[in-house]
Amino acid sequence: MTTSPTQGIKTVLHPVSDLAAAKDVYTALLGVAPTVDEPYYVGYETGGQQIGLVPGGAQQGMAAPVAHWHVPDIEAKIAEVTAAGGKLKDPVRDVGGGRLVATFTDPDGNVLGLLQDR
Repeated sequence: MTTSPTQGIKTVLHPVSDLAAAKDVYTALLGVAPTVDEPYYVGYETGGQQIGLVPGGAQQGMAAPVAHWHVPDIEAKIAEVTAAGGKLKDPVRDVGGGRLVATFTDPDGNVLGLLQDR
């Protein structure tokens, strides 16, 4: 039993090298226009999920899409998963609008994300 439950996977971030080309493909795939369309991030809201395109994600260490679990207390959840054997990859940071994100790896090196909206 944990003290800080998750709210489920609601965000999946995809590293992209060509934001314009990726935006065309994801817009066609999802059938909706982006809700956020900036040079640093394109995001879609669909089916209760946020699908995000991160330009230059590979240069930021993203080797593949990263699923983000939404949590009410990101610091508490980081403490719990690292105490259980997870390894902090990217510490908690504010990516704008009070949204906090962090990543960690499981014992097999899989990258997992956490997200908290304030």
